[in-house]
Amino acid sequence: MKPTSIPSMLAKLSARNGCPSLTSTSQALSTLALVMNEREVNQIRDIAQMPDIMIEANDISVVRLLAGQPHMIGPYINTYNEGTLSYFAEKGAKRIALPWELPMSSIAALCGAQTAAEIEVQVFGRMPLAISARCYSARAQGLHKDGCRYVCGDHLDGMDVETLDDTPFLAVNGLQTLSSHYVEMADNIAQMQTAGVTAFRLSPHSLDMTRVSDLYRQVLARKTDPEELRHRLKEMRFPMNFANGFLHEAPGAEFRQTRARQAE
Repeated sequence: MKPTSIPSMLAKLSARNGCPSLTSTSQALSTLALVMNEREVNQIRDIAQMPDIMIEANDISVVRLLAGQPHMIGPYINTYNEGTLSYFAEKGAKRIALPWELPMSSIAALCGAQTAAEIEVQVFGRMPLAISARCYSARAQGLHKDGCRYVCGDHLDGMDVETLDDTPFLAVNGLQTLSSHYVEMADNIAQMQTAGVTAFRLSPHSLDMTRVSDLYRQVLARKTDPEELRHRLKEMRFPMNFANGFLHEAPGAEFRQTRARQAE
């Protein structure tokens, strides 16, 4: 896709779906997590010059191109401390999505940094654990990255990777190594809201994501408790193993239920 075609495409999608334009943090155009070659560099430069579009940077090289204009920082960029958070806010970041591996204590500390930027945390979906220069999906089909035929689309949630004793371990999709487990943090949404988190991200999967988002809205509104939410998620896809270990300073694949009911 040519960068020049993106604004018109987004305008058509927004008009068709009744969505607001990409000028605020409610919606944004996300960019590559790993910028590798001249073609990708040129594409990022063109995107950065697009007017009236909120852009999410996921490679640190993109931050320099967006400096001075409103933008977002994605979770692929390591925002680990208050100094980094303040630096991005000073450069124009309006929302910063924190990395997946941060514990609750770090999230609370970053929320307390008192910057103008909103804080976002992913509460559902597989976690990207690493980004590779090579495309796993293409190599599995004997194809080159630049002639991949978009075979990653054949495995929308990634290709499952198991250990020698057939235990689910990881998933790979395109350049990404993903967790086998699905992050699920509904138990801690209220705690994160109290700390200062203002936005919650749902990573899309081949589920009914409209239904998934509705379930999380009900948790936010205290109309559904987290246990019921997980039950409904597993009805859509079984088995689905949940994890929230990083949030509790534990191994990432662990799941710790910290609250039995949230609905009133």
